[in-house]
Amino acid sequence: MVSELFTNAIRYGHPPVGLRLIRDTALICEVSDAGSTAPHLRRARVFDEGGRGLLIVAQLAHRWGSRYTRNGKTIWVEVKLSQEQAFR
Repeated sequence: MVSELFTNAIRYGHPPVGLRLIRDTALICEVSDAGSTAPHLRRARVFDEGGRGLLIVAQLAHRWGSRYTRNGKTIWVEVKLSQEQAFR
């Protein structure tokens, strides 16, 4: 998920690109860039080369979303952790 979000920010966003990982009772990955275009889910057709990444991320994550900031946008995903993983 981190790789997909970060790669999308590099390919489609605007510098600077940032990454932040937050580990608490869940693992939250935030990827920021200076662009203003929000990502959107789309279903790739059979012969499309791309277009599946964000859909897969959304299916694997507990929650995901985007928010606009003064300097661009942040896309985030949240993955639930077990109690043992969260407090290790």
